[in-house]
Amino acid sequence: MTLDITAIRAAAARLAGHIERTPCRYSRTLSKITGAEVWVKFENLQFTAAYKERGALNKLLLLSDAEKARGVIAASAGNHAQGLAYHAARLGVPATIVMPKTTPFVKVQHTRDFGATVVIEGETYDDANAHARKLRDEQGLTFVHPFDDYDIMAGQGTIALEMLEDAPDLEIMPVPIGGGGLISGVATAAKAVKPDIRIVGCEPAMYPSFTAKMRGVQAHCGGQTIAEGVAVKQVGELTYAVARPLIDDVLLLEEPHLEQAVSLYCNVEKTIAEGAGAASLAALLAYPERFRGKKCGLILCGGNIDTRLLASVLTRELVRAQRLVSLRIVGDDRPGLLSTVSHVIGTMGANIIEVNHNRLALDVPAKGAEFDITIETRDAQHTQEVIDALREHGYPPRTV
Repeated sequence: MTLDITAIRAAAARLAGHIERTPCRYSRTLSKITGAEVWVKFENLQFTAAYKERGALNKLLLLSDAEKARGVIAASAGNHAQGLAYHAARLGVPATIVMPKTTPFVKVQHTRDFGATVVIEGETYDDANAHARKLRDEQGLTFVHPFDDYDIMAGQGTIALEMLEDAPDLEIMPVPIGGGGLISGVATAAKAVKPDIRIVGCEPAMYPSFTAKMRGVQAHCGGQTIAEGVAVKQVGELTYAVARPLIDDVLLLEEPHLEQAVSLYCNVEKTIAEGAGAASLAALLAYPERFRGKKCGLILCGGNIDTRLLASVLTRELVRAQRLVSLRIVGDDRPGLLSTVSHVIGTMGANIIEVNHNRLALDVPAKGAEFDITIETRDAQHTQEVIDALREHGYPPRTV
């Protein structure tokens, strides 16, 4: 077997009416920011908030009646688990999902809520995967791999068919790579429909599994990336064989660009992206010269991000933009000092978020005091204006 456009078109016909045909829209603001002509495919609008439904449902619909009656099993800690659980329940197919012990509780609960039997086993995905295969053999279940399966790839490839229907002039598509299921399907479909389109892979720098395989070296993977959906230590064998001849380049992404992309989707498009879902936009931010002036199709492939992590990412982006700044001021420990400093900051139109008053710092005179004042401003220029005003009043601050 292999993957071709015929299989992907058949998958599209199979999925029609069972999943969302998500919008692919031109973004004027993201185009202005990146210098590219940006079109966004909003796969976070699927019912389970991720593209993974496509491949999972295509696989389920291709099972025989006997296989459906026995049930399916998968190992997953994320979007594949939820997509498979939801559509299996909808089709009346028993589903078991093996998840590692480190899986966030909210993902475990969502998978259960979608109707699957959840088994918690192992410290890592590899442990969970081994246990899932053991249960498959013991119970006669059908194993549904999250990416290394031609039927899964075909389902994911339907995204590209829809994008090129809505935006036929696209010239380049940066596509996130984890195990390779998405880029395999998308590249196969896109190159068949439009042979001159460029396909560029996007990997988190902490997990360069596809890049390492391309170079014939051992991948050094590890670390806490916010793009955990593509934090895969080993790309699939089938997906690599399909995708490698179709990919024009692969770009590695550092965390600040992934965080900025999540923030831009929230603030510009008013939509939620998880780290992996924002990877294609992160590529435009990290490598603007590769995409400038080109008609660029981005797949916002998932929106399942923990709310606390999202809050942290948005706050950190305010810090990077110098809209949220902590200033340290050392002065005499006398009545009215804080009032004077506060008056200067307020007069300049900035907002005080937090104040920490420290009299015990040993690098401060015994009759002095140290203040850490966190302020919110309009932008970096406004922050500098506040700093200049404090300096003019005799309270030169330094950022901390």
